[in-house]
Amino acid sequence: MKPTLFLLAAGMGSRYGGLKQLDPLGPQGQSIMDYSIYDAIQAGFGKIVWVIRHDFEEQFRTQILSKYEGHVPCELCFQSLDALPEGFTVPEGRQKPWGTNHAVMMGADIIKEPFAVLNCDDFYDRDAFRVMARFLTSLPEGSTGRYAMVGFRVDNTLSESGTVSRGICETNPETHLLTGVVERTKIERRDGKVQYLAEDGETWVTIPDTTPVSMNFWGFTPDYFAHSEEYFRGFLSDPKNIQNLKSEFFIPLMVDHLIKTGQATCEVLDTTSKWFGVTYPEDRPGVVEKLDALFRAGQYPAAMF
Repeated sequence: MKPTLFLLAAGMGSRYGGLKQLDPLGPQGQSIMDYSIYDAIQAGFGKIVWVIRHDFEEQFRTQILSKYEGHVPCELCFQSLDALPEGFTVPEGRQKPWGTNHAVMMGADIIKEPFAVLNCDDFYDRDAFRVMARFLTSLPEGSTGRYAMVGFRVDNTLSESGTVSRGICETNPETHLLTGVVERTKIERRDGKVQYLAEDGETWVTIPDTTPVSMNFWGFTPDYFAHSEEYFRGFLSDPKNIQNLKSEFFIPLMVDHLIKTGQATCEVLDTTSKWFGVTYPEDRPGVVEKLDALFRAGQYPAAMF
């Protein structure tokens, strides 16, 4: 069975014009999402699922879904603040969504095959899709608890306009399994070396250019939904998560819990892909230039869809 591509799009607003997810960055006006979906289809993904909000469903179907429907099966699911397990209610005053892993949980009823989860506003490059598709399609039928994450080499994820935040991965060197992810909020190239600012706010620590980092490109089997439902109940039962009206249920939190409790493994997949995105407004011209170069090199057709 071909794997599914699950795109996190619930953060998109109803007025699409100014959003970077749909910013026409490619030489023929393509959005970054166009490249992700094109690369996914080429890599062997068989279905595209988006998680969005109900309030812009009609516009999404008209302006976005219609573009892809003739090329690959497409489905929608919806994230809402009140999509909670039985027995739980939205805390008074809560307006912020419950986070990326809550968004993933919304796909439980329509995704029954191995799937990849990623942001819809990042350019991941085709090798990343290839290595993830290879991992998911090679899993024996009925596999559970065998997950993966594309580990981008940190040097391929930097911005020329300032520091970036990345989840630096700790792995078992023999098995390439993830053992932990440490979020570093200030990473940049300094004096020719990739460095991050330590917690003391003064010390810069050098790391190898090939250090794997998480760019929120994950691969799961469907049992992940049941694990998430169970853990989310515990998350909602914790008073500090209810009192903090901005607390979020993130994917790395869920994966870390499953690894630490021995319920799952997560393989870190190496890729030569160079991630890029519009982290800063100053990044936009560079992204446009890179996409144009890929077109001129013949890596993408003028008409993708």
